[in-house]
Amino acid sequence: MNRRTFLGSGWTAILGAGIAAAPELSGAQERDSGLRHVEVPGYPAPHSPYSHAVVANGLVFVSGQIPVKPGGGPTEVVGTTMQEQTRQSLRNVQTILKAAGSSLDRVVKVTVLLARPELYKEMNEAYAEFFPGAKPARAMVRFGADIPGVLVAIEAIALA
Repeated sequence: MNRRTFLGSGWTAILGAGIAAAPELSGAQERDSGLRHVEVPGYPAPHSPYSHAVVANGLVFVSGQIPVKPGGGPTEVVGTTMQEQTRQSLRNVQTILKAAGSSLDRVVKVTVLLARPELYKEMNEAYAEFFPGAKPARAMVRFGADIPGVLVAIEAIALA
């Protein structure tokens, strides 16, 4: 079997088979992998097994943020309208980016998850307040999770 290393990343491809395999990581390599999990002082702990954000390879990956109250419980929702919830979700994204050493003006991609897609216009109005200049790439999907009272969740990828 012929093997070739791609871009020095440790990923190998078995030529002729088109199969890529991840390298086995020792404990030292895992510690030195360049991943940093972001802790946000005063922010509610995740209510499920995930990190609010991970910094890797010069990018900040922010998990989908629902409109929770800063300093409140992990499912203590702020606002009842799409505009209020969009603003709070984006404030939460902004807070997490700041804790990661980044900011909204470094965002390259946003995914908006809507529980009620018919409220797109209301979400868009509030969203535009947070990105007054050049806009990041964006996708929108229907929010599949049924979290009582939650109309929107927003995730982002930004430059670190």
